[in-house]
Amino acid sequence: MQRYGISALLGYMALTALIGCKVSPPGRAEATIVQWTKHTVTVGGAHDTNPVPSSADSIEAGKQAFGFYCVVCHGRDGQNTGVPFAKSMSPPIPSLASRQIQQYSDGQLKWIIENGLAPSGMPASRGILSDDDMWAIIVYLRHLPPEGSLGEPAVYSGEENAK
Repeated sequence: MQRYGISALLGYMALTALIGCKVSPPGRAEATIVQWTKHTVTVGGAHDTNPVPSSADSIEAGKQAFGFYCVVCHGRDGQNTGVPFAKSMSPPIPSLASRQIQQYSDGQLKWIIENGLAPSGMPASRGILSDDDMWAIIVYLRHLPPEGSLGEPAVYSGEENAK
């Protein structure tokens, strides 16, 4: 009987410890400080200009490169449509149409794509995507389609297995 009591106590202590580890979203002040730090200190490239002009062809090229590299985490529309884990990540994967992302300069977005953004989970694409692909992706990011208009990534909807 004493053995049962000790096991129950240890189980209760473990459960209490897990509940105490619950992560909650940052408050407004913390989020503001983090955004300011990323935009002015952490992320480079603020003064780099995009050599790829905005045109129907460059938007399509950016969409294709985005579909190759970015779609699994950001969805086909850049707004996390159909990405089952986007909101449960810590920090959550932001919508690329959000004010928070669109406020970055083109050079900063290229820097993020090229170098990644630790500890957010954003991987670096240096050596995977060419400079032209990265700049074209940025053109696409500035012209994202309406949320949900492109459907889910095939990897999550099962479309790629149906072929």
